[in-house]
Amino acid sequence: MDGSETGWGRQVEPAPRWRALLDRARLGGRGGEQTEADRRAEERRPPAAEPLPRRAAGTGWTGRAQPPGQPVEPAYGAEQSYRVEATYRVEPAYRLEPGYGEPAYRAEPAYRAEPEPRAEPAWRAEPAYPQDHPEPEVRGRGTAAVDSRYALLDNGYRPEPPPAESRYALLERGRYRPDTHPAPEPAYPEPIVPGPAYPAAAEGYPARVEPARVEWRAPEPESELERAAGVLRRELGSPRVLAFANPKGGVHKTTATVLAAATVGSVRGRGVLAWDDNELRGTLGLRAGSARHARTIRHLVHDLAQIEILEGNTLLEHLDDYLRHASDGSYDVLAGEESPRFAQRLDQFTVKRVLELLRRTHDVVCVDTGNNVESPNWRTVMQAADQLVVTTVPREDAAFSADWMLDLLHEVGMGELADNAVTLISCPTPGRSSLQDDLERHFATRTRAVAVVPYDPALETGSSIEYHQLQAETRQAWLKAAAVMLEPFAH
Repeated sequence: MDGSETGWGRQVEPAPRWRALLDRARLGGRGGEQTEADRRAEERRPPAAEPLPRRAAGTGWTGRAQPPGQPVEPAYGAEQSYRVEATYRVEPAYRLEPGYGEPAYRAEPAYRAEPEPRAEPAWRAEPAYPQDHPEPEVRGRGTAAVDSRYALLDNGYRPEPPPAESRYALLERGRYRPDTHPAPEPAYPEPIVPGPAYPAAAEGYPARVEPARVEWRAPEPESELERAAGVLRRELGSPRVLAFANPKGGVHKTTATVLAAATVGSVRGRGVLAWDDNELRGTLGLRAGSARHARTIRHLVHDLAQIEILEGNTLLEHLDDYLRHASDGSYDVLAGEESPRFAQRLDQFTVKRVLELLRRTHDVVCVDTGNNVESPNWRTVMQAADQLVVTTVPREDAAFSADWMLDLLHEVGMGELADNAVTLISCPTPGRSSLQDDLERHFATRTRAVAVVPYDPALETGSSIEYHQLQAETRQAWLKAAAVMLEPFAH
């Protein structure tokens, strides 16, 4: 190895003495004694100063480590087969000591490799709607990292879905046009039958589906007939007595009493009674109700003491034996006595007892009064009446009698009853007479209201009155007239 260089330009030091002696022994040189003498002389020799390292000529391996297994020139005449062991390899980390004119060189990479930035995914689409939560920014980078579009979902974030658009949004923004907006396909298509709601589609266009419109409509005003029926269905507070009166005969007192009871009974269904209190052989029992028996007011007065002490259903059952009933069961009838001599037995006290008994069993009692305004019977009914109904026909004599009766009531202290009375004008013939207008204006100034009922051929014969056989116009007129009579008491 004498004269060889290291990989870093430094001259190889001479081999130690003991290695040269060893080589001679292998090659058959001096004996062991000489070797021992030489060794001792070497130990007594002072150490020579180590020469300074100097740069030698390059060998092509300057700056690089000797590769393993490369043969090195032997020193001190050693054979060419000698190879330097791997332990004599120059380490890559070897560095020159400073101070010898050479710069300190450290085997380090010329640059520090920066981590390559993550490539932006070219396939990532823009979000369909703005996200409420922006992506977090990564430290050490100027812009936020573009992660997978599902990275936020993997971390627990769930964006809120966009608000669902109304199915009528297109219709609300403007009428749907098939040529500008393709018709959406329904999830569950159903066959569309052309008609008013689904008109037949033009060629090339889908059928136009009109949207369901909810329009607010003001409730239709209640008709006059519905209002009248509603009045008759209301509670009256207490049983009411309606007195039909006019001193003149033939002015439809009996007809008005029957039809008023039939009208109110047809609406209320029960609790209505018509009483014939005419002391001069009244005909109400003959024109109204079915004659199941021949009992009249005379039989009731005879047994009045035993009946008026009864209560509840027992009273109704016993009183029913003295009453007649309409064919449709809408009202009851208490017939008058046919004998004129019986009228003298109906004093004021007896009339009051009968009215009190009828009020206990019925809600509305319609009384057909007689023609004698001076009798105690007539005056007692007037004093007990809640509503006076003045009946007349469009004739001068009938109107004069009704007007005179109103003056009489004012004279005897019943002016309030006369002022709150209802004037009922019945037309005995078809058509409208010229006198009817004058009578309406006149009695409108003397009574609370005026009601007019038309002519009906079913009433002309004077036989039994059947309410359902009347014309519709007649029934409607009586419905309005009955509502006017009971309106002050309806609650």
